[in-house]
Amino acid sequence: MTTPPHDTRPAAPALEVLAGLAACPVCGDGLAADPRTGGGALRCPAGHAFDVARQGYANLLTGRRAGTADTAAMVAARAEFLAAGHYAALAGHLASRAAALAPGAGPVLDAGAGPGTYLSAVLDARPGAAGLALDISKYAARRAARAHPRAVAGVADVWRRLPVRTGAMAVVLNVFAPRNAGEYARVLAPGGVLLVATPAPGHLAELVAAAGMLEVGDRKDERLAATLAGGFAEVERAEVTMPLRLGRRAAAQAVLMGPSGHHLGEDRVRDALAGLPDPVEATASVVVTAWRART
Repeated sequence: MTTPPHDTRPAAPALEVLAGLAACPVCGDGLAADPRTGGGALRCPAGHAFDVARQGYANLLTGRRAGTADTAAMVAARAEFLAAGHYAALAGHLASRAAALAPGAGPVLDAGAGPGTYLSAVLDARPGAAGLALDISKYAARRAARAHPRAVAGVADVWRRLPVRTGAMAVVLNVFAPRNAGEYARVLAPGGVLLVATPAPGHLAELVAAAGMLEVGDRKDERLAATLAGGFAEVERAEVTMPLRLGRRAAAQAVLMGPSGHHLGEDRVRDALAGLPDPVEATASVVVTAWRART
């Protein structure tokens, strides 16, 4: 009788990939699978140990969380919304730019990966490349660990020192997630690229007005530049515009899967959207910038 996949430890190759990319979040040294646990933990030479969950992700959190983790409901909403292809144009754009700006099979880090949808798209365009998904939400890490055959995942706070080896990554993805410029520069290999996706002013304006979502500030571009300019130089910029026709369920998911999901309840969102047409016509507008670390 075979054991269901979700009840087994990650296969040895996956553990080796995870250990090869990850670093101890306490001391920064390399990690290796701990043979004494049968694949249930990673350990550094100093003895710091980190559990590997049966769902395939490593718990690399240390200390108190600085950020707010997405709930199971928020992650489920995002996974279903993205699986329906509503943001396929964004995923495709990230994949094509990663392949063009950092060709080859170098590893990819998705910092704030959610369910791993964008990482999976980038890996599809990079044959042979491994991917590491980091997210502070264990519910996101569970899904990201299964997002792609060459993806591994860890629970980590991207505001802190990343549990990633220095210079290990050819590509760093940062999609609607916190930006830790110093750490992204540290983990990028020479010639690597950082791809950042941020909502443009007017992003999902139709839903923002109806549901009371958090609005995108007019000076978001300035804040992004101020955050990254010290260690990075911008090399490319594009706006990805996606016209959407969303049924009631998908429209609610678009609201609940983001930061607004922390303070807007599902019932409140459904009531707020009830006055809109079905399907709802909305426009997603996302700015994607590419950056290289300054030498």
